[in-house]
Amino acid sequence: MAILKHIASKNADYGEAQRYLMFQYNEDTMKPILDENGRLIPREEYYLDGINCDPFTFDMECKELNAQYRKNQTYDEIKSHHYILSFDPKDVEEGGLTGERAQQLGLEYARKNFPGHQALVCTHTDGHNRSSNIHVHIVINSLRKLDVERRDFMERPCDSRAGFKHHLTNDYLSYLKQDVMDLCHREQLHQVDLLSPAEKKITDREYHARRRGQKKMDKLNREMTAGGITPRKTKFETQKDFLRSAIEESAASAHSLEEFQKLLTEKYHISLKVSRGRFSYLHPERGKYITGRSLGTRYEKEYLLSVWEKNARRLQHLPPGAAISDERSAFADQNDLPAFVFIKSDLRLVVDLQSCAKAQASSAYARKVRLSNLQQMAKTVAYIQEHGYDTEDDLKNAFTEAQAQTADMRKALRSTEKKLRQVNEQIHYTGQYLANKSVYRQYLNSRNKKKFRQEHQTEITLYETARKVLKGYSEDGKLPSMKLLKAEKEKLTARKNSQYDAYQNLRKYVKELNTVQANLAAFLGKDRSRQNEQEKDNARS
Repeated sequence: MAILKHIASKNADYGEAQRYLMFQYNEDTMKPILDENGRLIPREEYYLDGINCDPFTFDMECKELNAQYRKNQTYDEIKSHHYILSFDPKDVEEGGLTGERAQQLGLEYARKNFPGHQALVCTHTDGHNRSSNIHVHIVINSLRKLDVERRDFMERPCDSRAGFKHHLTNDYLSYLKQDVMDLCHREQLHQVDLLSPAEKKITDREYHARRRGQKKMDKLNREMTAGGITPRKTKFETQKDFLRSAIEESAASAHSLEEFQKLLTEKYHISLKVSRGRFSYLHPERGKYITGRSLGTRYEKEYLLSVWEKNARRLQHLPPGAAISDERSAFADQNDLPAFVFIKSDLRLVVDLQSCAKAQASSAYARKVRLSNLQQMAKTVAYIQEHGYDTEDDLKNAFTEAQAQTADMRKALRSTEKKLRQVNEQIHYTGQYLANKSVYRQYLNSRNKKKFRQEHQTEITLYETARKVLKGYSEDGKLPSMKLLKAEKEKLTARKNSQYDAYQNLRKYVKELNTVQANLAAFLGKDRSRQNEQEKDNARS
């Protein structure tokens, strides 16, 4: 999935952007990394180009232009705009994306959407925090250098004239996001809907706070482990993460607003406030409420009301006294799950004392492990009895069947995703076909077709390409209607989401059965060894 990020900068040092693009920086402190001689270290791989400027004199040319028009002279003016076009890591293997290709896409995107501006376009292949996702940086001077032809996305007359500044509005940003989506669709790259609000909204501030907190926790856990203490928590959780998990768990079992509010208060000490139809949540360690909108769409009133309604309907269809599994909540629609019901347990693998170096070195830790193993063995036996596995073969058969169901669900999910991609392509080309249909009709009715085609080469080519693609999908030669295609897309999207949730639950179920098998094997192995020892003692006596 490609995402678009925008940063407005008031930094008058344009050279700072150049250095960041060409040299290695510490992503935590945003300071350059120096070698033993105190010199900047170049990045391992990057592609750099300039538009309306030389990439290596970008800073000087921007300052000269600012002085010419007497703009960007005060500290509170926005000097530059930084756009980051980040691609999905899977695009490298599945889409054949390379640094050179991404650079060409970035240049095309910058020329189309920021005409007349001095711009640096630089592609990095390492990704943030070594995540290996290819991303393109586009840094433009906020002041336009050249007069350009007026485009549809320009809202003011001065947006096409030299000497005026880049004016980013919500509509303009939506247009830029839509263009990213169209670009990825054209290049057959992974893409998500950038125009719809995120289900889980993670801001830059929260992302970096999570990274800093995790780093501190890892350091503290290492010190505790060195002192012979087992850390209770290994994953750092921000206040928003705590709210999200609490809301999901409470909403999964609630059937009304009152019940939801009661669960949040009693179990998590979270206060819920409803103001003008919007939900806000107060973390127990905060004094200020956090809105549901800032957490994501899954934590707002509209979505939660639908969750409680589904829970209530599901409760009405269950027999009296039947319990509702947490996994069968509205947060994970289970319409496509197999016949069995997956009930999540807290089973864990037992620890082999003979291969555990820490247990061999510390008798206290060994006693703790033995106690934990006994608890897990008891839970394993209870699990086997509860699910009616009379023999070890029954357990193996259940595991094999679950694996087969998981594989089938994965195939079904892949098939649905393929159909959805085809429908998306048809929607794209149907729109392209309809947009250029009138021009093509004029071309057919024109007297001088050669001249008309030369004047409207782009529109005619787009029309003919779309018609060819759409006819390839049609068996009878008829072109599909946009209404039917969108209805089919909605249907396939719902099916895909349902199959994905079912697939994830099946994977968890397989993992749980694997844990039960491993614990049972360890348990039986210990019993047999004890039996052999008793037989030897009897033989000696």
